[in-house]
Amino acid sequence: MDRRDFVKNGCRTAVFLGLGTLSASLGYRNIQGKKQENYSGDHFVWQIDPNKCVGCGKCATHCVLNISAVKCFHNQEICGYCEICTGFFDETPLKLNEGAENQLCPTNAIIRQKVEANYFEYLIDTERCIGCGKCVKGCTDKGNGSLFLQIDQSQCKQCNQCAIAFQCPAQAISRVSVLQPYLIKRNRSL
Repeated sequence: MDRRDFVKNGCRTAVFLGLGTLSASLGYRNIQGKKQENYSGDHFVWQIDPNKCVGCGKCATHCVLNISAVKCFHNQEICGYCEICTGFFDETPLKLNEGAENQLCPTNAIIRQKVEANYFEYLIDTERCIGCGKCVKGCTDKGNGSLFLQIDQSQCKQCNQCAIAFQCPAQAISRVSVLQPYLIKRNRSL
């Protein structure tokens, strides 16, 4: 083998080794990309455990958004149809009417609709809800506990460190898998 053949074979070997290394590297990156896609922080969301929430009001004031991503939800579709809902009315309303002075919600986000006679339905207008927790506290303390706070995932920015979670005195907010359904409030009897 002369010098020219030696260099030619060496170049061929180098090219084959280079192509092999390149294809192995691309394959490894593809596998790593899929692993990151399956386990990255983008696939975890912030959620409130309603069984730990104390309705402190920090959800309304500590979210990075102008209007908090935390909203009020109903645990039960039919909330009891109470005439005096302690999540809607102040504990002892001045008059039994929907006047602002009688309501707990500072933004009028709970809508009271008459169903029949002395039965009323209470609906949450999530666009008005600021996540203050006043209704939740009233409902939990004196009512049936149907109202609870949860992070609306369509509005949440999924901050690396949730400012509300950092301030939560009950440590009720944590990151969970996006595959885990919304946490809902358990019945008191459970």
